Amino acid sequence: MTTPARRTRVRPGTTATTGRRPGASRPAPAPRTREATPDDDRRGPAWLRWVILGAIAVVLLVTLVPTARSLARQRAEIDALATQVAQQQSQVASLQAEQERWTDPAYVEQQARDRLKFVKVGDRSYTVIDPQEAARPPVSGASVAAPQANGDAPWYGQIWQSVQLADRPTAGMLPVTEPPTAP
Repeated sequence: MTTPARRTRVRPGTTATTGRRPGASRPAPAPRTREATPDDDRRGPAWLRWVILGAIAVVLLVTLVPTARSLARQRAEIDALATQVAQQQSQVASLQAEQERWTDPAYVEQQARDRLKFVKVGDRSYTVIDPQEAARPPVSGASVAAPQANGDAPWYGQIWQSVQLADRPTAGMLPVTEPPTAP
């Protein structure tokens, strides 16, 4: 169903486009006064807008500051882990180089001679004693008895005490005596 077109009625003595009489002047505009408009009611007072804007800023800060702090901490952890990975990679490379050296029979033989004092059949081994070791003054007294564990302690206590006594440098050392001289 179609609606009929709306017809405008033209009063006699007026034009159809403006609705005014020809030659009539426009009415003077009304003076503008500040009256409450529906637009003002919608926006509210200015201080209320600033309070709302401040509340939004506080909410954003409360949300973003911990997130930014967490991001900075995680990046620091990533950097620390990256340096740790680089150190471990260099350590792995040095261990692989050492493993490669141990595959060489000449290196293994050299290490056995240096570390374990191994010699080949027919070779002679000489050990040089540090001269400063011999220059130490002898311990006074005829003999120094090694400390012993407490006999009243249970067996596991005695074992632990013996382990602790074995770690002491004076445990079990006999005094240095001068060798007898021949007449």
